[in-house]
Amino acid sequence: MENQMFCFQCEQTIGCRACTGNAGACGKKADTAILQDKLTGALIGLARSIEGNEDLVIPETNKLIIESLFTTITNVNFDNNKISYLIEKIKLEKERLVPLCFCCSSACGRNDDYDMNNLWIADEDIRSLKSLILFGIRGVAAYAYHALILGYEDNQINTFLHKALFTIGMESLTIEDLLPIVMQVGEINLKCMELLDKANTETFGNPIPTEVSLTIEKGPFIVISGHDLYDLKLLLEQTNGKGINVYTHGEMLPAHAYPELKKYKHLKGNFGTAWQNQQKEFMDIPAPVLFTTNCLMPPKASYSDRVFTTEVVSYPEITHIDDNKDFSSVINKALELGGYKEDRELKGVNDGNSVMTGFGHNAVLSVADTVVNAIKSGDIKHFFLVGGCDGAKSGRNYYTEFVKQTPKDSIILTLACGKYRFNDLNIGMIGGLPRIMDIGQCNDAYSAIKIAITLAQAFDCEVNDLPLSMVLSWYEQKAVCILLTLLYLGIKNILLGPSLPAFISPNILKYLVDNYNIKPITTPEEDLKNILG
Repeated sequence: MENQMFCFQCEQTIGCRACTGNAGACGKKADTAILQDKLTGALIGLARSIEGNEDLVIPETNKLIIESLFTTITNVNFDNNKISYLIEKIKLEKERLVPLCFCCSSACGRNDDYDMNNLWIADEDIRSLKSLILFGIRGVAAYAYHALILGYEDNQINTFLHKALFTIGMESLTIEDLLPIVMQVGEINLKCMELLDKANTETFGNPIPTEVSLTIEKGPFIVISGHDLYDLKLLLEQTNGKGINVYTHGEMLPAHAYPELKKYKHLKGNFGTAWQNQQKEFMDIPAPVLFTTNCLMPPKASYSDRVFTTEVVSYPEITHIDDNKDFSSVINKALELGGYKEDRELKGVNDGNSVMTGFGHNAVLSVADTVVNAIKSGDIKHFFLVGGCDGAKSGRNYYTEFVKQTPKDSIILTLACGKYRFNDLNIGMIGGLPRIMDIGQCNDAYSAIKIAITLAQAFDCEVNDLPLSMVLSWYEQKAVCILLTLLYLGIKNILLGPSLPAFISPNILKYLVDNYNIKPITTPEEDLKNILG
């Protein structure tokens, strides 16, 4: 395994087993995957150095851990130099925490790093549970990073990340030892998503239901992708009054609903569909693309000179905007390319001309009485949460067909980029409410949870007793921590697809089925029949 990769953290892993050999399905090369393992091993070593030295931990320590975990999420960082730089920073931080250990020639866990091969060859059930912890905290770190950028932090989250990393490196733990920590990942992620929701809404205002055009107006423009709302705000400030329009892409679509962002008149609309289509959709556009977080695919040569990255996302030989956040190179490229000569009417996946977003918990719960009365009167008979990550693997058209076939007296809540399979469909209204309600990014899963809990309180029942079914798609590690949060809350009967995680062993899958009744998707017809009885 020394010269080959082993990675099974995403849904598209080769053969539903693992990406091995020279490259992964995401485009990550073996040397990069190996470096990411070394980075993770270094983080485990750092967690060992922190134990007993908690009083020496400073904000920069926690930021380094969060940034490094985020760096290892699928489709974030393909740049070996950046990963090596983080490994070196971790080494220096360990030396600061335990200087005497680095005067010692005996490896003790504090002055060396954990070998991730020990995890990949471990007993399959132990490996499965530790993978759930590792991939889960990578997702937690992504949410914590976005909150931190806005100045919001919770030391309980930081402390748990230390504990989880330390746990992964312990060789003597049993299934019984690890299961509670897996559930704790879900608990901490709930706290982290609540923190991020607070950070976003206090900074940018509560989202407002907003119709977003898919038409690209003539003239210079910039496409911004990823998840980071603060980067979008900075870009809007720097392009204001320069005759450059800004269009969101992928998970940035919900930005149009935030009052402090939508006030910029040159934030015009949304370009393209989900992240996995970017190599086709970006091929010929006369504009630059700025990636702020994950969902970067290896840029093709035909447009690589128009791609820019910032924050943790990085790709070799692609221009990276550092922490000074001077986007002038992106702006100059937009002016140089000039944009389209005439308005360009793009379409959604189902040929729609616009999409709606902005149905966060504040917007939905502001009409809670209307919703509750519609349920009581029988106008609304069922809610479906159909959301999660999109991806390129075949079978994801299931979600389009599922939504098309839902009864007319049901509402579809959705979030994350999985909504691009159906969010441009016009499937009507119920009691003045659209049947498809886009809650926002994967980061906004907290809104869906808050809506469900509030509805359960209104009917004096548990969430599992509501006429609510969760039909989720997953791709990367943020979906893992969201799933663990739902399990922590005791939510059952989740349908998951398009395939089950390769890192879940048969025994651990049986535990999840027996305790939470998790099921794989089958066909829209069969699943709807089973849900609706």
